[in-house]
Amino acid sequence: MNQNRLERRLGILGFIQAYCLDNSISPTVRDIQRACEVSSTSIVHSDLRWLHAMGYIDWVSGTARGIKVLDRDGEPVPNVPKVQVVGYVQAGEPIHYFSLQGAESSEEFDTVEVPPGLRRRHDGLFGLKVKGTSMVDALVDDGDVVIVRQTPVANNGEMVIAWLKDKEETTLKRFYSEGLRVRLQPANSAFDPIFCSAEDVEIKGKVVHIHRDLI
Repeated sequence: MNQNRLERRLGILGFIQAYCLDNSISPTVRDIQRACEVSSTSIVHSDLRWLHAMGYIDWVSGTARGIKVLDRDGEPVPNVPKVQVVGYVQAGEPIHYFSLQGAESSEEFDTVEVPPGLRRRHDGLFGLKVKGTSMVDALVDDGDVVIVRQTPVANNGEMVIAWLKDKEETTLKRFYSEGLRVRLQPANSAFDPIFCSAEDVEIKGKVVHIHRDLI
């Protein structure tokens, strides 16, 4: 097979997988044509027939959104986006900073399912398992997983992952900029706020979702 054709078809498969995860529905033929920059819908149809024949997808021609990506056993892959949990974060006294390096290959942590719209609105998501109870009044309890968007900035009142440079520690708190200092505010009256110079605080991300196992 022509290498360019193979790459195009695998690119279409990758687009379908990502689209299904982000939208919980499959793309239309025209969605695929536009996103993958294919010259005509007839070529897209031909590529979909090939992907179907090879067992990559289940597809009924003529159905607007009838494409299903299949796993190795020929079963439909659920259209549920997941985020990698990469470590722990302390909701209490700060702990030494987690590392994102090598997180994808970690066997200690798993992935968690998140709402489809979350992946559409935010890039660079990762999960951290919470240790401690300093944020319980913000509905974040010990054992929950916070879904974090990587960003170096935050607005006052947002829940953040803060890296304290001088102590080489990280913590989960609400962020407040107060001139030359920063207040990291817990959501539990049993814990005191953390005050430090603005230069000593580095925002690693802000919380955009909270995942809790109900079992």
